[in-house]
Amino acid sequence: MKVLGIESSCDETAASVVEDGHKILSNVIATQIPFHQIYKGVVPEIASRKHVEWILPVVKQALKEANLTIDDIDAVAAANRPGLMGALLVGLTFGKTLAWATNKPFIAVNHMLGHMYAAHLANTISYPYLGLLVSGGHSIIAKVTGFDELEVLGTTIDDAVGEAFDKVAKYYEFGYPGGVIIDKLAKEGDSNAAHFPMPQIKGDHRYDVSYSGLKTAAINQIDQFWTQGCERTPENIAASFQETAVNILLKRLFLAVKDTGLTTVVAGGGVAANSCLRAKLAARTDINCIFPPLKLCTDNGAMIAGVGYHFLKRGDRSGWDTTAKARVEGFRKGVSASQKAKFQ
Repeated sequence: MKVLGIESSCDETAASVVEDGHKILSNVIATQIPFHQIYKGVVPEIASRKHVEWILPVVKQALKEANLTIDDIDAVAAANRPGLMGALLVGLTFGKTLAWATNKPFIAVNHMLGHMYAAHLANTISYPYLGLLVSGGHSIIAKVTGFDELEVLGTTIDDAVGEAFDKVAKYYEFGYPGGVIIDKLAKEGDSNAAHFPMPQIKGDHRYDVSYSGLKTAAINQIDQFWTQGCERTPENIAASFQETAVNILLKRLFLAVKDTGLTTVVAGGGVAANSCLRAKLAARTDINCIFPPLKLCTDNGAMIAGVGYHFLKRGDRSGWDTTAKARVEGFRKGVSASQKAKFQ
């Protein structure tokens, strides 16, 4: 079965055709980065307008690269949550309209499930495993037992890891997107130039992370943690910040590995492209860590089509009244993120 997947949750207009949930026939991503760089962050109104402008040509290009027409497609899937409301509505409305007009099944997909599935598009992965979802809006450690079955063990209690990268990059005027630029700068810097503190989270937060303290330390209190004699360069600031940001995440992840006994970790989301995170996980020979290809870490239509295929195969369909949601309540600690009970 061939599924057309559409993703427009933030600042990428993306469409992809995937066959049988694994074979990528096309994967078109139109990025809006140049339009948001001047503001050092995503402007929701600009994002929505660009999606309106680009959605049709992107979908046409995805079909062309797959050497297919819409008649060859078995179903249409589109991301409907979470994300920027206006941006989501563009892809969702287009997807529903296209499916309705061509009499195809329509599947609405939680794009966090998409990020968790992205690595499956390039690897054969068995359940269960620990999922590490890391992006500008989410930092989640979960036990994954199926394509739509995630038990959230830990999450952020404030800023997400990608959000912290972006805010530090914006303050120091490193550029946009912050995560990519900090990663690049850090490769030329000294990670011991500053020794930022690790958060001390008390109570029932064994697997939770926090980034507001690190963000504050790196921006407002850097003098307290700077190593005497080290030059205050962008490269050294980036390397020191990144080292601590990744260690915060891995400290909680390794606790989850120890407690659950699950030694396979599957990562997803924009921060899954971070070279420091990948290197530190690769160094743990007792853990099998699986990352998506770099092109599938960012928002993309292939991950939406992949998840859509599994819903389609199971017999699930979304109603024409399905709408977008900026947030997803299911992705909270202790709450199953399964869509089975609330798919419609």
